[in-house]
Amino acid sequence: MEPIKNSGTQTAPAVFFDHVARHILAQHAHEIPDLRRATVLLPNYHAAQPLAQALARAANRPALLLPKMVTLGDWALSIPLDTPIQPDTPRIAALYQALRERRWFADADLWGLSRELLGLMDELTRHHVALPESEIEFAEQLTRAYQARSGQSMQFEARVVHELWYAMAAGGELDGVRAYQQRLALLAQQVDSPLYVLLTGDLDAPEARFLEACRARVLVTLFDMREMVADEASCAVMRMALSAPASHLREQATHLREYLPQSALGSRLRLFAAHGLEQEAQAADVQVRRWLLEGRRSIAVVVQDRLVARRVRALLERAEVQVQDETGWTFATLSVSTVLMRWLDALQNDFYYQDVLDLFKSTFLFADAPAAQRKQAAYLFEQMVRKHGVIAHLQGFVETAEREVPELIQPLVRLRQAALALPKKTASLAEWLGALHNSLDILGVIKGWSQDAAGQQLLQLWSQWTDDLHKDGTHCSFAEWRRWLAQQLDLNTFRDTAVESPVLFTHLAATRWRTFDAVLLLGCDAAHLPAPVNAGQWFNDAVRATLGLPLGNAQQVRVRDDLLALLALNDTVLVTWQTTKNGEPNMLSPHFEMLRALHLLAYRDDLAAIELADMLQHARVRSEVFAIPEAGAMPHPAAPPALLPERISPSGYNSLVACPYQFYARHILRLNELDEVREELDKRDYGTWVHAALQIFHAEFPLVENHAREQLTEALQRISMEVFDDALAHDYLAEAWLLRWQAQIPAYLDWQLENEQAGWRYQAAEQPFAVEVMEQLTLRGRIDRIDKRSDDTAALCVLDYKTQTVARLKNKLKEAGEDVQLACYAYARDAGSAAFVSLDDDKVLGVAPPHDVGELAELNIERLVTLFGQMRAGTALPANGIDAVCAYCEMQGLCRKEAWRDA
Repeated sequence: MEPIKNSGTQTAPAVFFDHVARHILAQHAHEIPDLRRATVLLPNYHAAQPLAQALARAANRPALLLPKMVTLGDWALSIPLDTPIQPDTPRIAALYQALRERRWFADADLWGLSRELLGLMDELTRHHVALPESEIEFAEQLTRAYQARSGQSMQFEARVVHELWYAMAAGGELDGVRAYQQRLALLAQQVDSPLYVLLTGDLDAPEARFLEACRARVLVTLFDMREMVADEASCAVMRMALSAPASHLREQATHLREYLPQSALGSRLRLFAAHGLEQEAQAADVQVRRWLLEGRRSIAVVVQDRLVARRVRALLERAEVQVQDETGWTFATLSVSTVLMRWLDALQNDFYYQDVLDLFKSTFLFADAPAAQRKQAAYLFEQMVRKHGVIAHLQGFVETAEREVPELIQPLVRLRQAALALPKKTASLAEWLGALHNSLDILGVIKGWSQDAAGQQLLQLWSQWTDDLHKDGTHCSFAEWRRWLAQQLDLNTFRDTAVESPVLFTHLAATRWRTFDAVLLLGCDAAHLPAPVNAGQWFNDAVRATLGLPLGNAQQVRVRDDLLALLALNDTVLVTWQTTKNGEPNMLSPHFEMLRALHLLAYRDDLAAIELADMLQHARVRSEVFAIPEAGAMPHPAAPPALLPERISPSGYNSLVACPYQFYARHILRLNELDEVREELDKRDYGTWVHAALQIFHAEFPLVENHAREQLTEALQRISMEVFDDALAHDYLAEAWLLRWQAQIPAYLDWQLENEQAGWRYQAAEQPFAVEVMEQLTLRGRIDRIDKRSDDTAALCVLDYKTQTVARLKNKLKEAGEDVQLACYAYARDAGSAAFVSLDDDKVLGVAPPHDVGELAELNIERLVTLFGQMRAGTALPANGIDAVCAYCEMQGLCRKEAWRDA
């Protein structure tokens, strides 16, 4: 069974398939044009078409009957077995139960441990048991393999694996690995024609044993890509770099330069070093679109970093480039699972409002009712929570809805009915699945899933899990079962087969013997390529060595071989990675680092994609509505006039002055229409209560100088207790805030008396205003307090209570126009005076602007009119806020300042 080498000097990817075709035709020359007696074992079915084309070219016949081309796995499945096969789902449950009962691994994730254990046990079967033709032969081999190691000294974890492996295999039930081995054994007895095998690396133990058994009956020929590239001139650099030790680089470079004076690799491979995730994603997006414009119809994006892949996909779809993703997405990342996990979160967290709100926002909830009803329920629930401060407990939500929002009662009652459908204590996995299915059916989720492609696949999985576990007796609590379900969602993958696109997202192992018009290797840093050596918490390489299994670096060798094959078979390859992550240097994959160093030493070319780097800042996607910023640049959108607000508050005006982009996100995109729900009392609540107490107090005592100090103090203490009373009943922190205010009451009365002695009289509090400052723009707000002069009733002073220090308030007013609140209030009431009232220090003091208030108010409105005029004319709104503004800005995720500030 000698490997076949290619002695040609062509560099085109087709040369490898041509060589395979010529060899097959030479072996079957007397049978042409009928090659059906031969069988070609493929790594995947994507290799079938280029091989068929190569056979047709080499045969040069008008018609050709092709050999059988099949993967070994599918070929094995054609062999029937009489014994039922036990699925992995109940096997994992059995392992979980065994581990839980024996308490071998305290405080461990037993479901994750069971999954890892199952993988090791299957590996033991693959490597320690040959191809058994029957259950009796398997049992004999198993006993011999067990006895061979049972007497050896093994560390605890290895002995656990070994003992459980023998115990489960001795049970007599046929698992997937044993079934595969038996099928291979039976198939080897039936093979009666030559076999041709396409390889990129070493075979697994069962496949190697199968070919050895076949070799005794027929001719078996291996086409190993590692050997085939040995004499390919264009692949010499790649082969040397991937196999040579670093200490021999200079020697290899000298040899390479003598062997190949001119390198062809530079025209086939380029490396792009990105400054961060955003730039790497943009580089990938731009390069893929360039290839499409060049007419390439088969583009592979080989994903190493899934986080970058998500961003690349978003950028491509923004440019209306659809992506065909054969790697798929785990169900745990899909919206069909989000509604499920939010429902379980709500149950586990006693219906915490955020879980319930997320649930209401899912399009799969109440899918048996009109979508408008669910949207209305989500809106009403959010309004109710924000207005009434009920943050948990389903019964509390129902009672509040009965008093305040009758329209919410029916949706909340459905939640209660669905919760009652679940077991109250432990249940088997199958019982939990059935109960949850019923619960989701009550919520209308099952109906929603049945109308969605991913939901349909999830329902199929659900049915399969239920069938697999119908005999399993493993009882679990809600928390245990939920961890099992989360693992299942993370292990199973959804693939959208409806999308057909020239752009394909795939993984390295799926590229074996595949050719593309262009290949982009995404996320090729040292952390992702090659994958880290097995460093499992429990079953690391020390355990694997004790058990006689291949070590973790065997997988790294396979990655290297797959990478060599990919580079050899494809003429256009771009490799990207990030040079820094989280402020730390991030190294290129050692495979490509060696390749870059060798090529630089031999040809003075480090393979950098300079042209791509130069064009990134100019590559943009046009948008009819919103300006899309360049990656690495400050966003500066221009708002469509139709979206500009017709009303603005002083706080909105302050946002426009502080950072135009913040105003754009908040008030043009309307991303902050509702205030946040405060789950714990904070300074904002304190300010609200103090405002309310002072409004009531001054309504009762508009002129305090006519009353005794003791009466005023007692009244303000009483009013404050009444205002704080509801908060005191629900949160012990309110007591601290009340004590803080009570300590300030004497200082506040001192300030009020001084204010009256200066000639000012309390006139009104919480006064709304609405002033039209220009066509289609109204300034609206509410003034905390208005005072008037006793000697001039036309003289007004607008006041705003602030639970902030005097120093901070003075800083706000230091520069004219930096804070617009008082100026807006003064303009609205034509007031000649304005001030903040600091309620934060030991003393209560008024802080007035150091400028003429009337002039400040006029200039303030003029600027507002000018700014809106500019926005209506299309002026951009840059994200130019200072760090003090950005530190507390909720739009940081949209602005992405961290991605462009350094650039």
